[in-house]
Amino acid sequence: MTNTLEHTTGGPLLSSVRMAHFVAHGSLRLDAVVPPEMNAEGMEVLRDGLPEVPYGSPVPDAYPEGSFARRLLELPLVAGALRSLVGPGPAVDHHAVHIRRPREGRAQPLHGDAIIDVRTDAFDVQLMYYPQDVTLDMGGTLSVPGSHLRRTNESDTGRYQNLRGQSRLVCPAGTVVFLHHGLWHGGRRNDSDTVRYMFKIRFNPTVRQRRLWDTSDLGDPRVAEELSTSFPWYEPATGRLEIYNRVLMWRALTGDDSFDLDHWVTRVSNRPQGDLA
Repeated sequence: MTNTLEHTTGGPLLSSVRMAHFVAHGSLRLDAVVPPEMNAEGMEVLRDGLPEVPYGSPVPDAYPEGSFARRLLELPLVAGALRSLVGPGPAVDHHAVHIRRPREGRAQPLHGDAIIDVRTDAFDVQLMYYPQDVTLDMGGTLSVPGSHLRRTNESDTGRYQNLRGQSRLVCPAGTVVFLHHGLWHGGRRNDSDTVRYMFKIRFNPTVRQRRLWDTSDLGDPRVAEELSTSFPWYEPATGRLEIYNRVLMWRALTGDDSFDLDHWVTRVSNRPQGDLA
């Protein structure tokens, strides 16, 4: 079945190429998609704080119609990306307002948010919203592209510093980033004179995550190119397992058990059943 861009999604769905980018990188970035007037409102909302949301709440229950968070999620590009990643009607796992004070002198350790999550055929998505310009000295979120499928226990990676190819977020106001729940990341130290705000929501899918995006370009050669992306921190040998795990994830997302990259999965799943004549 091929999905096309439908008005019922609330916004344009991701293409297969962009979905493959998410599978390889573990993140998707939408720069300045929130308008300036909403960002000004968002700064006030985040300063005041938001009440906690019970685990598993449907979005309409967690964020009433007309609320800032609800309107944020209804922005077309945000709604379309979220629908493509977790499907319709996701549940809210939790949310949090992260505040970095000026020159506070500390940072989060590098970590993944899924301590015991060993799913290979499903994933949660974390939305991170930045209501203001984030400069390098403000200590934006650090992340390690391509780390989301490597199994770790939360902050086991906390002793790692300055991995090759890591990304230190610098972005314009109104930027929204979607992260796979396993991506290694951490809030950096704020060395500026400005308070930095970030709003995070973790979403749980409530439907099977299979072909939820615009699959009309599923055969585009750039899909395989994206899925074959390597990153500077990968080890020459162990790094190949990241490609293997991406193939498994793409098979689960598309329902195509024949998909492969350079026969990585095919050759290790070859188990002929016929007996010697």
